[in-house]
Amino acid sequence: MKPFIPQLVYIEPNALDYPLGRELKEKFEQMDVEIRETTSHNQVRGIPGETDLQKYRNAKSTLVVGVRRTLKFDTSKPSAEYAIPLATGCMGHCHYCYLQTTLGSKPYIRAYVNLEEIFEQASKYIEERKPEVTRFEAACTSDIVGIDHLTHALKETIEFIGKTEYGRLRFVTKYHHVDHLLEAKHNGKTRFRFSVNSRYVIKNFEPGTSSFDERLEAARKVAAAGYPLGFIVAPIYRHQGWEEGYKELFERLKDSLDGVNLKELTFELIQHRFTKPAKNVIMKRYPKTKLEMDEEQRKYKWGRYGIGKYVYKTEEAEELETMIRGYISVYFPQAEVQYFT
Repeated sequence: MKPFIPQLVYIEPNALDYPLGRELKEKFEQMDVEIRETTSHNQVRGIPGETDLQKYRNAKSTLVVGVRRTLKFDTSKPSAEYAIPLATGCMGHCHYCYLQTTLGSKPYIRAYVNLEEIFEQASKYIEERKPEVTRFEAACTSDIVGIDHLTHALKETIEFIGKTEYGRLRFVTKYHHVDHLLEAKHNGKTRFRFSVNSRYVIKNFEPGTSSFDERLEAARKVAAAGYPLGFIVAPIYRHQGWEEGYKELFERLKDSLDGVNLKELTFELIQHRFTKPAKNVIMKRYPKTKLEMDEEQRKYKWGRYGIGKYVYKTEEAEELETMIRGYISVYFPQAEVQYFT
């Protein structure tokens, strides 16, 4: 899969006050990509398309270069204390993705150029919590690796965290364009995670992402560069033959990582879930999807912030967890399973 190149770029005027903003403008001019001006990365208008679906697909290939003004970081997922805001949006077309509703009418990709200000805020959070370690997640609202060959913002963040005593960085990706990150001075303080799944899920629900084999080749490179390695199996999905499908996943994973140092290997396990608003958006954007979203077949679960979601019924979820944990214990007995949710 070729690295992402936007078909259309919008730039906030204020972004040109920062070195990265000017660098990106020059880079896209040299690449002969159309550049437009926008007053705010939150108010991008004029994305081409005659229908909502066309506009959505064009937005997925549009990059907005902007300034992150809100520097209070969100509290993050089970894996980190804070989300560090380097980018928003993703060029992938994963049918199940929660960004379908979180980003709503703004599915375009945003890259933030005021890195020094972002790092300054991160330093404050680290200082407040020390001597406890503070973990930052860089992929809460984006697949940052998918655009970092253009921005190198992630590389700079890895090196910034590498210099701290109590900071740690984490991110997850479905892309294999990692070569420029292999030389980053990470000092073992960044955990590089790859999203993996069964053949069925990748084939049917993850268009516009790197293949499983490409991700595994990248994982080998990352481990060889000394990064702590992790995998997120998500969403764990009960398709026909799922037991064998996930067994094959771990067999292929084991074979591909033969000879790699896996002493700090981690797994995170996330069952498939959806909300009613997400289902409505997914059906509009991917009308031919095979994704099963029958509320009658699911259990309703209240979330941390009062937003409910549909997950597998208790017995089915327990069966999934037991099966996946079993495969991990067989193929990666030294690995840590951080959570199942």
